[in-house]
Amino acid sequence: MNFLSNLSTDSRAWFLLTLSALGLEISALYFQYVMGLAPCIMCIYQRTALWAIFIGGLIGCLGNKLIIGRVLAHAFWAIGAVWGLIIAIEHVEIQTAEFSFMFACEIVPNFPAWAPLHEWIPVLFEANGDCGDINWQFFGYSMPQMMIVVFAIYTAIQLAILIPRLFKTKMI
Repeated sequence: MNFLSNLSTDSRAWFLLTLSALGLEISALYFQYVMGLAPCIMCIYQRTALWAIFIGGLIGCLGNKLIIGRVLAHAFWAIGAVWGLIIAIEHVEIQTAEFSFMFACEIVPNFPAWAPLHEWIPVLFEANGDCGDINWQFFGYSMPQMMIVVFAIYTAIQLAILIPRLFKTKMI
């Protein structure tokens, strides 16, 4: 094995993943409640993807010595990272479409009936913004564009850890 693949069994690495996802969630709440930027439905879905990464990190912190713990942790991380990336890309497409008035995002999140997060924890999962609005930019990039970078990094790191582990190759 190598350094990257050994990170799967290191609780400090999983803690760093957990901390990074929590930091992004806290940032989202800052944007919402301090800066007054209302999240749209796509923002809420990206926020949910971050919670999946957070849960994966927690599982990894606690169960990294057991194969089932690592598998569950990687599954949550992968689902959150890839789903978040897909949603962020779709969100950018909505914001940059030439005929953006043709796109309308839902008002109520489409969570499963068995987990209506927007009803259980509205402070985190209630959407009241417009997907097409660009109310914040950093170096000319909108928030969903920045989230594409974030989710791509999460995905790339996971692949860098999993590929050598799955194929028993030497990388670093």
